[in-house]
Amino acid sequence: MMKHLRSWEVFLLCVLIFIIVVSSVVSPEFLTVANQIDLFQLSIEKVIVALVMTFIIINAEIDLSVGSMMGLSACAFGWLYQQGVDARLAIAICLAIGVVGGAVNGWFITALGLPSLVVTLATLIAYRGLARVLVEDRGINGFPDWFNALGQEGFVGPIPFALIVFAILFVILYIVLERTGFGRKTYVIGSNRDVAEFAGIDTRRHKMILFIASGVISAFAGLLYASRVGAIRGDVAFGFELDIITIVLLGGVSIFGGSGTLIGTGLPS
Repeated sequence: MMKHLRSWEVFLLCVLIFIIVVSSVVSPEFLTVANQIDLFQLSIEKVIVALVMTFIIINAEIDLSVGSMMGLSACAFGWLYQQGVDARLAIAICLAIGVVGGAVNGWFITALGLPSLVVTLATLIAYRGLARVLVEDRGINGFPDWFNALGQEGFVGPIPFALIVFAILFVILYIVLERTGFGRKTYVIGSNRDVAEFAGIDTRRHKMILFIASGVISAFAGLLYASRVGAIRGDVAFGFELDIITIVLLGGVSIFGGSGTLIGTGLPS
């Protein structure tokens, strides 16, 4: 992976090393495994969504609805469980909501040719509104112990479930972006969509896949957040989309598309 590091990513790596060294000198407990896991776990859901957002932005698009989709998924889970739906079935339904939400974004963008900024700004409001309709101003808790344990206890030793998911997802998406035709198409479309279409790339299908992936991963991250906190409200993950986009852009991914890496996204996380 080191050969793919660019100057900005090298700079971020140096800053990260500097922060680690200074923090470890100031606090001897900083480098302990438990402390590092605790620090990373506080933003793990955002970092997971940032991985797929990297693909979206490299593709010269944006998805402002990811935070609202996280909130809608978490609230839908809480509402369904409160209505007596089995938690496992509720999880499946919430992931399906993510697929549908991502497909709605993708359809307006690819079929109607509307800017992703406008479309996802609208669905940001719509999905957040749906979440508030489901739970209003109430808080919902009392989820199954096994569900809460996923976010609050170690899954493999002290390592939480969300951290394992992040590691697996990072490796898979890194391979997809750097070693497959799908990844190369993502860069080409982001650099110049007209050239990509002349080359025979189905840009509409490609973008649809990316937005569906964004929807389902955001929904999954919302469930992880609900598991870690153990309760949900209508404002779950409010404003998270800005943090997620900031992580990606700080990692050196161009807002105009066509350049960036997952390694860069991972460094400021």
